Amino acid sequence: MTLKYDPNLKYAETDEWARVEDDGIVVVGISDYAQDALSDIVYVELPEVGDEVSAGDVVSTVESVKAAADIITPVSGEIVEVNEALDDSPEAINEDPYGAWIFKVRASALSELDALMDAAAYEAYNATREH
Repeated sequence: MTLKYDPNLKYAETDEWARVEDDGIVVVGISDYAQDALSDIVYVELPEVGDEVSAGDVVSTVESVKAAADIITPVSGEIVEVNEALDDSPEAINEDPYGAWIFKVRASALSELDALMDAAAYEAYNATREH
């Protein structure tokens, strides 16, 4: 299977992706690489709307049939929305990792995203890892 990389996203070494919307809200999910490594996702623990988070904080957990993975926010700010559809359909992340976002953050400093990789850098980074 060929992994997909969305050129419109920024990627963290911890396999989260981030996309800034027109209103400055940052949408966060996990990459195709991460969902492929996890295999069949069976549960997503969503963060609480209104929580204040700092870049690098564990704010969510994704569980699969073979592992659990912490989801780390790439930006500081306030959680303004969570993808409640994942409560009933966590497998949506396996089906469309770049469509099935996990949470949205009103970032206090969009410049924190500068520390993330673009799609080409993330693809090159993944080529150096055991899958």
